[in-house]
Amino acid sequence: MNRLKRFGAAARRVAESDRISGLIMLSFALFGLIFANLPATYHVFESLAETQVGIAGTNLVLPIGHWAQDGLLTVFFLTVGLDLKQELTTGSLANPKAAAVPMLCAVGGMLAPPVLFSAVIMLFSRYAPPAPGWVTITGGETVPFAEAIQGWAVPTATDIAFSLAVLALFAKALPGSIRAFLMTLATVDDLLAIILIAVFFSSLNAWYWFIGIAACAVVWAFLVRLRKVPWLLVGLVGILAWVMMFEAGVHPTLAGVLVGLLTPSRECYGEATPRAERYAGKLQPISALIALPVFALFATGVHFAELTPALMTSPIVIGIIVALVVGKPLGIMVTAWLATHVGGLAMPKGLRVRDMFPAACACGIGFTVSFLIASLAYADAELSAESRFGVLAASLIAALISGILLSRQSRRYELEAADDERRQ
Repeated sequence: MNRLKRFGAAARRVAESDRISGLIMLSFALFGLIFANLPATYHVFESLAETQVGIAGTNLVLPIGHWAQDGLLTVFFLTVGLDLKQELTTGSLANPKAAAVPMLCAVGGMLAPPVLFSAVIMLFSRYAPPAPGWVTITGGETVPFAEAIQGWAVPTATDIAFSLAVLALFAKALPGSIRAFLMTLATVDDLLAIILIAVFFSSLNAWYWFIGIAACAVVWAFLVRLRKVPWLLVGLVGILAWVMMFEAGVHPTLAGVLVGLLTPSRECYGEATPRAERYAGKLQPISALIALPVFALFATGVHFAELTPALMTSPIVIGIIVALVVGKPLGIMVTAWLATHVGGLAMPKGLRVRDMFPAACACGIGFTVSFLIASLAYADAELSAESRFGVLAASLIAALISGILLSRQSRRYELEAADDERRQ
């Protein structure tokens, strides 16, 4: 028992470290890409990902790769829902006036990337062979513009874990206000991404499933407010909510967000901490060390006929890289400037708009939600594979650029602090 407790405490410490958990997920993503393309392993990896698991005679029979996306990732979205509820109640989003600039920046950071992605695809379809209105992807296959443009939503999301991991690695001397700004921005970004998935990537089925979803939501809200929470029953209700979402045609991971937002975020019955905060803390190790790494492994585990540098010339890959690496910081910085210079809003104390540029570059790290949207946006397997490769490449480029800029900014703050000490 003591060993189990020590192991649990160690896992919690690792999961709470943005740096370590981010590197673990990145490692799994790279392993997935390698295993799916090495001649010695790709057949085994492919058969594992395509192995059907589920309940015979029902719709709940999915390949293991889909279970990682639709099932295991629900734990991550439940953690997101709990964090969002806490932030909306007592955190950075509780005071809309103070959070106005980062909230608007999140919107700007989601609007600019689709515009740049669409522009890149349009340029390739108009000026590149074989003919206007068609796009040539890797391997010489041609697809119509209308099909290629379906990935517009892929580069809209920021991965909060990775962006904070970059800050932890390269920006030790930066003021806490920059991290708080990025946290607020990324939290709103998560909320907007959830709405985007629900609106654009759901194919609604029979209406009666939504009655079931509503019933599960009511029962969950009641159970988690009891003095003694019946966890077996709560778990069953959560699973039922997931099944109802799946059958209704809404992406089932959103069940985690729904029940997370219905969890109490203020202290009750004399408890020291709110339940939403406490539950999020307990789920964090499962999310960071199991759900996200396994999802990343299968999300990037796509087989290419030829995994060569030529893949970087694919219009899909180039469009996503431009959208995330350029579009994200561009949208954030332009919105911040307009909000403060035209809208009359104020940046957090001690921060100027230009101080946010290195952190804005870190927002180009798409990863988790972008991988998910890539798998939903394209029905064509090759387009989906290229878009996921584009997300991985763009995230690594954005991490490299932001890491360099944050490191320089951090050193500048260190020198300024040292100068202030000498003057005193």
